[in-house]
Amino acid sequence: MTLNGWLQIALFFGAVLLVTKPLGVFMARVFSRERTFLDPVLSPVERLIYAVTRVDELREMRWTEYVASLLVFSVVSMVALYLIQRLQAVLPLNPQGLAAVPPALAFNTAASFTTNTNWQAYVGEATMSYLTQMAGLAYHNFVSAAAGIALAIAFVRGIAAKGRDTIGNFWVDMTRAGLWVLLPLCLVGALVLVSQGVVQNLRPYDRVTTLEASAADGRRGGLQPAQQVIAQGPVASQEVIKELGTNGGGFFNANSAHPFENPTPLTNFLEMLMIFAISSGLTYTLGRMTGSQKHGWAVWGAMAFLFLAGTTTAYWSEARGNPILAGTDQQASALQAGGNMEGKECRFGIANSALFATVTTAASCGAVNSMHDSFTPLGGMVPLVNIMLEVIFGGVGAGLYGMLLFVVLAVFIAGLMVGRTPEYLGKKIQAFEVQMAMLALLILCATILTPSAISVVSSSFGTSSLNNSGPHGLSEILYAFVSATGNNGSAFAGLNANTD
Repeated sequence: MTLNGWLQIALFFGAVLLVTKPLGVFMARVFSRERTFLDPVLSPVERLIYAVTRVDELREMRWTEYVASLLVFSVVSMVALYLIQRLQAVLPLNPQGLAAVPPALAFNTAASFTTNTNWQAYVGEATMSYLTQMAGLAYHNFVSAAAGIALAIAFVRGIAAKGRDTIGNFWVDMTRAGLWVLLPLCLVGALVLVSQGVVQNLRPYDRVTTLEASAADGRRGGLQPAQQVIAQGPVASQEVIKELGTNGGGFFNANSAHPFENPTPLTNFLEMLMIFAISSGLTYTLGRMTGSQKHGWAVWGAMAFLFLAGTTTAYWSEARGNPILAGTDQQASALQAGGNMEGKECRFGIANSALFATVTTAASCGAVNSMHDSFTPLGGMVPLVNIMLEVIFGGVGAGLYGMLLFVVLAVFIAGLMVGRTPEYLGKKIQAFEVQMAMLALLILCATILTPSAISVVSSSFGTSSLNNSGPHGLSEILYAFVSATGNNGSAFAGLNANTD
């Protein structure tokens, strides 16, 4: 560990704290229908959307109708993405002539991007056309994030409301999340990324001759110049919503370790900041909309404490290196002297790799700038635990309402300990609320452990998909189901996930 590394971590944490209040105030005004500086530009667009879709923006919904609207919208969007993938060979904006995505992979990807998980069992630049990337994947990056924000706001309204049984309008909340929050930030963020060298074009891939030689020339016995394909495309526009919406699905297979997605230390810093920005701001929005700003900061403080604990552990473990290798021979010991650099980009180093891994899993994002499979055992445990908790800032919306489940349980237990009726922000917590909170938490555990156990004892599709045996192989399987259940999408890359 170095002073420089700690200063970079401190700078990032300070930037997150700095954006929390202004972004939180802005979102509170947006979803309370108060005037903002963007209204003159966006209000006419909003009214046009409601007119075309026949949405009554003044109509309030009960929670059952709100959830039903979310589910219907998600199913329709998922089917649309599935069809785009299956038909991409005959659709435009496919300069590479990529074939249709196979049925099982298309279904996996459609389900994954619809739920903001963005698990990728494919090589993006070799599988998805430009149209699929933009109209399919990037579109879902927007709407799945907007839906998550809408659900968090609806949950907060339910907590804050007194004497009413409605929680807003799903279509209005999602529209405002997309128009007022996500779109302006993405327009500015994409331009900044382009200025730093992130690619944004619709050109066919370039084929270049490298300086390295490749196969032998049988006629002359020499070596032929090697050919390399340089993949490119509309990367910046997808990269920015990938991070802001805590989606994580990269344009390239290497994700944010690829120099076309994340070329400089500045883009690395900004991408981490974008991952946390909205989730952090929503804690201030919580305090503002419930009339208890101290409570909003208390929730933020709990999230920040867990994040700093994870960052410290991961950075210490990766900077220490692998103690087993350090004790084998002189050469291995020398390689570990500077810490564990396996699977990391030299331009980011250990501090920013450990920080990025903690941020992306603490925020349910799944973007990576290093390979978590190459982390030390303790360093790799931090991302795994982060996803299991899913409340350390969490995905946009998901982290807030996930944390509030723990708050409900904590208040209930504290009430029992002191012999008082448990209350949360003036509302009594009774048996039904505790049962629902416990059900939500237990469902997550069952969804992780059950398929993990089935895969461990199955040689046909479980252990046969592993590159590593023993404890590391178990970690790869467990991480996969934790990542899918926690809507993260990152992976211990030793697992072959592209099987039926």
